[in-house]
Amino acid sequence: MISQEQFNKEIELIIANAIREDVGDGDHSSLACIPASTQGKAKLLVKDEGIIAGVEFAKKVFQYVDKNMTVETLIEDGSKVKYGDIVFYVEGASQSILKAERLVLNAMQRMSAIATKTRVFVDLLEGTGTQILDTRKTTPGIRALEKWAVKIGGGENHRFALYDMIMLKDNHIDFAGGITKAINKTKQYLKDTNKDLKIIVEARNLKEIEEILESDGVYRILIDNFNYNDTKTAVKLIGKKCLTESSGGINEKTARHYAECGVNYISSGALTHSVYNMDLSLKAV
Repeated sequence: MISQEQFNKEIELIIANAIREDVGDGDHSSLACIPASTQGKAKLLVKDEGIIAGVEFAKKVFQYVDKNMTVETLIEDGSKVKYGDIVFYVEGASQSILKAERLVLNAMQRMSAIATKTRVFVDLLEGTGTQILDTRKTTPGIRALEKWAVKIGGGENHRFALYDMIMLKDNHIDFAGGITKAINKTKQYLKDTNKDLKIIVEARNLKEIEEILESDGVYRILIDNFNYNDTKTAVKLIGKKCLTESSGGINEKTARHYAECGVNYISSGALTHSVYNMDLSLKAV
């Protein structure tokens, strides 16, 4: 996984680009009718229910826009919220509050939706020992926010991007000429480039599981689109030789069943690509 320093840099880039996109050469609506000296206060109001996420991100946005703005937090990231809850108050120049408003709301609404969906999976898997993972199926440009939201919801992050983990999927294997060739070439590449990256290999059937197990150095096997019985067989075959991960269209109805097959992880792209934003608003008080 990427370092905290790298992650923080991603967040900084997201904020800078979003403000550039939204504000341009100025928030002329505010500049036109609100004096620069006007001070204001606003509240983040919940108009939905679920898991709130993005409070800490909102603080970073407010500080980026105007270091003199202050935030009083009433509800922390990861907490359950309901209609009518007030998450925080922000005080400062009215122009600054309005400049930051849309980015804060857009981010928190999506982050809260992802955290809420993640928590559903976490609760479903409770007691099984299986953890829920996100994927790279994220919104271009805001991956760091969406993966942050997964963590807030109680899930775990898979690799962040293409550069922090090796993942040999079906296309890699086919283009490389087979599983064994793909693994051997990968290990040689890591040696030649002096890179220390974990290797995950996807299996499409039990025969491929057996072939993967013939090679050393595989960190995790991705048991992709297997039924329950074959997943149990795969887990038994793999034993403690490496970690296991189930994937492929797993949803709220099937997640518990796959967890009970004994896999270490379940990955779901739906955590980030199939959510409905939580309804939030920022209101002057």
